[in-house]
Amino acid sequence: MGLWTLHRCCHGRWGLWLWICLRLVGVSPTVYHGDCQFWSVLSAVIFIQRSLILFSLCLTCIFSLLVGPVNAADLSPAPESAEAYIISPGNGDTVQAPFTVQFGLSGMGIAPAGIDRPNTGHHHLLVDVDELPPLTEPLQGSEQVLHYGAGQTETQLTLEPGEHTLQLVLGNYGHVPHDSPVISEKITVSVQ
Repeated sequence: MGLWTLHRCCHGRWGLWLWICLRLVGVSPTVYHGDCQFWSVLSAVIFIQRSLILFSLCLTCIFSLLVGPVNAADLSPAPESAEAYIISPGNGDTVQAPFTVQFGLSGMGIAPAGIDRPNTGHHHLLVDVDELPPLTEPLQGSEQVLHYGAGQTETQLTLEPGEHTLQLVLGNYGHVPHDSPVISEKITVSVQ
């Protein structure tokens, strides 16, 4: 069936448009029932599936160009003078469970997670973490990475008896450490 026949059978300018679209997505536009008034069900389904796939691929490409790397855009600046520290317990202290850990911060302010204000962040306490997590991605909460997204400046910890390490990392509104990470010294405590 030629282009003109398809065009005539589909009654007007839409026939040419359909023929072009079908050819772009790889469907043969020559499968019809009877006198060219109805598309076969199979051709219509294939056309719709391939059209949706093509449409979603186009949207994905456009979205990725507009958004760019997600994590790189989420880094917030921090002053060079900013410093996080653990007020209490002190390094080498012996504590009884449960015990209070007080967080300290200078050169910046505290803001809850989700609030994007310049020179602010919220604390994350790393418990027994040997190696820092990736500092360009959101800190993933776990038993070892504790989030204080409401802006808390202290917490009660109950740890098993023995030696444990504690370290603070300040995260921005999206739990991502700042472009110049604000990290405390790692301390060791003995829990009795």
